[in-house]
Amino acid sequence: MGTGAEAGRRRTGVANPVPPRDRTGRPWRSEGAPVPPTPRKRMPGGWIGLVLAALAVYLIASLLLSFFNGVGEPTIPYTEFSKQVAAGNVSKIYSEGNAIQGRLKQKAPAPDGEGDYTAFKTQRPAFADDRLWDELSRQQVTVTAQPVVQERSILANLLIALAPMALLVLLWVFIARRIGATPGGGMFAPEPPPGPVESEQGKRTTFEDIAGIEEVEAELNDVVDFLKNPQAYGRMGARMPGGLLLAGPPGTGKTLLARAVAGEADVPFFSASASEFFEMIVGVGASRVRELFAEAREAAPAILFIDEIDTIGRARGGEAGLGAHDEREQALNQILGEMDGFTGSEGVVVIAATNRPDVLDPALTRPGRFDRVVQVSPPDRDGREAILRIHTREIPLADDVDLSRIAAATPGMTGAELAKLANEAALLAVRRKKSAVTQSDLFAALERVQLGAERALVMPEEERRRTAYHESGHALLGMLQPGADPLRKVTIVPRGRAPGVAISTPDADRYAYTEEYLRGRIVGSLGGMAAEHVVFDVITTGSESDLEQVTQLARGMVGRWGMSQRVGRLTAIPGDAHEPYGLTAAPATLDAVDHEMRRIVDECYESACRQLRDNRDRLDALAEALLTHETLDEEAAYRAAGIARPTQDT
Repeated sequence: MGTGAEAGRRRTGVANPVPPRDRTGRPWRSEGAPVPPTPRKRMPGGWIGLVLAALAVYLIASLLLSFFNGVGEPTIPYTEFSKQVAAGNVSKIYSEGNAIQGRLKQKAPAPDGEGDYTAFKTQRPAFADDRLWDELSRQQVTVTAQPVVQERSILANLLIALAPMALLVLLWVFIARRIGATPGGGMFAPEPPPGPVESEQGKRTTFEDIAGIEEVEAELNDVVDFLKNPQAYGRMGARMPGGLLLAGPPGTGKTLLARAVAGEADVPFFSASASEFFEMIVGVGASRVRELFAEAREAAPAILFIDEIDTIGRARGGEAGLGAHDEREQALNQILGEMDGFTGSEGVVVIAATNRPDVLDPALTRPGRFDRVVQVSPPDRDGREAILRIHTREIPLADDVDLSRIAAATPGMTGAELAKLANEAALLAVRRKKSAVTQSDLFAALERVQLGAERALVMPEEERRRTAYHESGHALLGMLQPGADPLRKVTIVPRGRAPGVAISTPDADRYAYTEEYLRGRIVGSLGGMAAEHVVFDVITTGSESDLEQVTQLARGMVGRWGMSQRVGRLTAIPGDAHEPYGLTAAPATLDAVDHEMRRIVDECYESACRQLRDNRDRLDALAEALLTHETLDEEAAYRAAGIARPTQDT
């Protein structure tokens, strides 16, 4: 079954395949979880700290102001004042009651010996009878109506005293806002405690938004029903599997299926990639796993999804690792421990996804943990058509578009590849300045997805002719082989790395292959090399990709599928391409595999050369048509070769 990584586009037309993160300190995302109130920003140290700091600044400012107010206006003894008047050194004075302010004509040393002074203050004793006015008049001292030294008002002094405190408050608020805007609260801020996080709002993804999941949906509906009606299962003494493992090739929509389960059950969805728990600091990954599981429990019932779990869930053993290897094992052990802690009544269902279930640690797949494996396969023909309809809902289609034909021409393609196909067709229609996507746009997009973009390559005439015979050899043998996949298109226009392409696809999906069919595939793949050998008696490098496919098919026939009498009915070669070749069989068996592979390929190559010699006129006619038109569709290719097309089951 297949869905596609993008097949969950909302019916509103808005696609959001990845739930949002709440904080960078937490590597997981959430969808549908309760939205907490926005926490209020707090001042560093709180309001008490702010008040104490402001009070300290005020006291310091007051001391400084009182100090500076005293400098330049000292209070002198009245006898010193009388002495300066008698000496004629007083310029002017101002008196209010017995208080006298004044200014000297010339500086005089202070009585206390601390420097000189010009302005002064003094107090005239009430008992003094020194005829002060007469002396002032004789010395021509000016008696002013305003104070000689202007003093600031109480309001001015208050404002000056409060200015540093106001500056401190503004600085404090600025720092608090900067820290609040920084992810994580700054370098030394503690990690916020676990709790519900802000989640994506809007329409949730459900099973109605995806297609091609009929078989998988039946297994996942058990989880949905359990999350909706946990009491019914509890009364029967039944419990849900500890976890579900979604296994399948990339692009089949495993993540989307997990989101659809959460949306169908209307429960919060927490998702994280297993690689995001990886840190060089040992223990951080395990800590993040604990926080994620704790958060899921708080929001229960909920779905907890771990993508690419094989990143940390690989089988443990043998190698004594350090650093990141220890961190991986600690994170894995924490996941195992957390899943053991689930009793089934907590309402948290753990779903994981992987492309390689064969490398997972047995402790993960034992009963009680991921004890149910759901295989998510590429969609069949009907599923592909349904997925194409989902991805073309927002794309205007012309009347000639037949999505069933596109679905028939895309066997083995996943939902993600079909999404790319629909998007490429829309882009191509825009470049061609069309108002709607046509059938030709879709087939051109299919060729671009499968083969790459066309290259503006000018080949010499001799090489162009050799390429025409090469592709004609592929096409003609595909027409002649009984049971072979029908030819769809042949071209000598360079695409990707290939100077030409012959496209053959089956009319219906195949799930098992006979030895006759596989030999026909090998004969067809060797058709290009055989045509060059028959016509030009040369071997070129243009057959590199053909030989890679031939080698893979022959190795599988002999070493994996028991199609060789000499090797027998056994698996001599591992099916996993990541495992070292040759570790599963004895050297003699591997020699036999090599011998049988060469025998099968040699027999197929002789058959290809023989058929091309017997049908040389058809080969020449097909090559000439290619040289003239460069590209031939299915009908034109069969007509040029003079072969009747097989009936198609549409």
